[in-house]
Amino acid sequence: MNVVVIGGSGGIGMGLVKTVLKNNQTCTVHATYRKICPEFNDDRLNWYQLDVTKEEDFRRLSVDLKKIDWIINCVGMLHTKEKGPEKAVRAIEPDFFLDNFRINTLPTLLIAKYFSKLLLGSKAPIFAVVSAKVGSIQDNRLGGWYSYRASKAALNMAIKTISLEWQYKVPNCCVAALHPGTTDTGLSKPFQGNVPTKKLFSTDQTATLLLDVIGKLNSKNSGRFWDWNGEELPW
Repeated sequence: MNVVVIGGSGGIGMGLVKTVLKNNQTCTVHATYRKICPEFNDDRLNWYQLDVTKEEDFRRLSVDLKKIDWIINCVGMLHTKEKGPEKAVRAIEPDFFLDNFRINTLPTLLIAKYFSKLLLGSKAPIFAVVSAKVGSIQDNRLGGWYSYRASKAALNMAIKTISLEWQYKVPNCCVAALHPGTTDTGLSKPFQGNVPTKKLFSTDQTATLLLDVIGKLNSKNSGRFWDWNGEELPW
């Protein structure tokens, strides 16, 4: 079994890399990092440098890989050192808004563009993307976080649309959006104050929960949005 983890050097991504290797002794993991290759290594782990904002990096990686069973995209941004998510529309800054889309939305489309053929050789391929519950339009009751919400809502639409196209092009594949819950990473760190202790997951916990969800998916579940506990979420 061959698993690709885009964003494997991040908090959730590294948790997934380690948990997949631990739970499946015959699995090979291909994981990406942006700038500095992680120190963690294993005989069944291959690291690749990839900038998710550069299309050529995706094309090059697709050439290096031969066959894929699962692709999991964990890349995402909520804030930078200089700017956090907007509480009001007057705080919108075009560059920050577009950066959210470049990182939260576009990479999934580029993965679909370059990796679909690599999934054709698998009996039960899966393309899973870490999204966020705040990207659900139906579930939006608090407002705010304009750039992040919009980019995740766009991501969810991209996932749904890919699933419809792949019904014919990659017919056995399940394309799914996943909500990981609040995970103790740099992305959520500034916003953990009001999160109950039992609802703040370690990266290993989140990885275990998400892999349990992914492991139960098949092509009949394609084009749907799943919570970390296996419950379906509204788009």
